Amino acid sequence: MATTKVHASILHGIRDLQLEERDLPALGPDDVQVAIKSTGLCGSDLHYFNHFRSGDILVREPLTLGHESAGVVTAVGSAVASLQVGDHVALEVGQPCERCELCRKGRYNICSEMKFRSSAKTYPHVQGTLQDQIIHPARWSHRLPSSVSLELGALVEPLSVALHAAERANLSAGATVLVFGAGTVGLACAAISKVVSASTVVIADIREERVRFAVAHGFADVAIVVPVKRPGTVEARLEFAREVAGMVKSTTYVGSDQLVGEVSATYECTGVEACLQAAIYATGPGGHIMVIGMGNPVQTLPISAAAIREVDLVGVFRYANTYPKVIELLASRNPRLPDLTKLITHRVDGMESIPRAFDMAARVQDEEGKLVIKVMVNMRDNAEVWPGMEQRACQPPAMHV
Repeated sequence: MATTKVHASILHGIRDLQLEERDLPALGPDDVQVAIKSTGLCGSDLHYFNHFRSGDILVREPLTLGHESAGVVTAVGSAVASLQVGDHVALEVGQPCERCELCRKGRYNICSEMKFRSSAKTYPHVQGTLQDQIIHPARWSHRLPSSVSLELGALVEPLSVALHAAERANLSAGATVLVFGAGTVGLACAAISKVVSASTVVIADIREERVRFAVAHGFADVAIVVPVKRPGTVEARLEFAREVAGMVKSTTYVGSDQLVGEVSATYECTGVEACLQAAIYATGPGGHIMVIGMGNPVQTLPISAAAIREVDLVGVFRYANTYPKVIELLASRNPRLPDLTKLITHRVDGMESIPRAFDMAARVQDEEGKLVIKVMVNMRDNAEVWPGMEQRACQPPAMHV
């Protein structure tokens, strides 16, 4: 049988994306072949693109990025009964071992043998989804109902992070939550909190336009603009954190004289030390801090302020068992759920536009002053994108931040 060739966007070095052909792996009995249609660019994709690394994880071979994806099934393996050609699917791109104790307990997201598309943590790297088609296990390909678009299917991935965090927070109905960071994940956490626990959401960010966006589109109820400061000493940094926490507590609800006060839980989505410090001071006794953002691995925290009030710091790493729940939520049209399509602020069309998509995703605002949150890459059919093309390098434009 002849080998199938697909076209892929491949990262060879810092900001060095090239469009190339590669062989598509053989379709196994438990696999499906999926034509990728929509892929959202993530912060980790940007780190790899700009630095050829993400934190301490170095890229060691050419890597295709992309993991927030949805597509259309184009072939099914001989043992697959759950899907058929033409089905729309959201792709859960982490593949755990499914044998270890953690996997057996359903906590497969922290499986030590996890292989995650577009991550350089394992070697050889598992290639991402910014290519024409992929072969993927049917088990991790979740069918989308007709009421859920492929773009929303791509958003299932960041929404799964948010739902996993909410489930670990185990909030009581009507809780007040604080979200640090009004990017995609922070807004997703705010949206999921609205549904899961009917929470009042306070959102904080250094960018005024982001928190105003969150309130204007129903993701949050209260906006906090965090001052931009860089205190030098440990004592000064902790004092600044107390200042930020005080801003949260002393803010009043819109149309009311009632103060926000201490919050029941905080979703820390920035990875910034000052935000995690402020989260400890802002969260009330017995509350939870969901540590979602991946920042400096070594941070100075006022841990006694958490311990004496039994404020729990809870790690959140990706997600487990959330995709079906998020898809069901998207199909439910729950009135408490904000319009999640508002998260997609910019779209590019076709694989040749991927460098432009990365350029846009690195910005705070576009040339017209419009806020940039989620950039979505939508694929055209191969015949439209690649007429007579066999291989082409695609150098990205200069980055603007």
